Amino acid sequence: MHFAITCTDKPGHLDLRLATRPRHLEYLDGQVAHIVVAGPLLDAEGKPTGSLLVVDFPDEAAAQAFAAADPYAEVGLFASVTIQPFRVVYPKA
Repeated sequence: MHFAITCTDKPGHLDLRLATRPRHLEYLDGQVAHIVVAGPLLDAEGKPTGSLLVVDFPDEAAAQAFAAADPYAEVGLFASVTIQPFRVVYPKA
């Protein structure tokens, strides 16, 4: 089942995001089989302000565990995280 994970960074935490980014990418590399699409949310200047991931897991508990184990979450980068069931319509399989 697909889930959309939307994470909003705490204001003023860009330095923490950048410092943690290598560990975050290493974590995602290890989970690539579950990732449909992932990337940063950007402000008007192109600076990251959060993350959006669409993932494929058997249930919401597994998606929550995935999100909680992300190094960004572990260092307290996010002000909020939402996880919602998601249906992929495009691109068509």
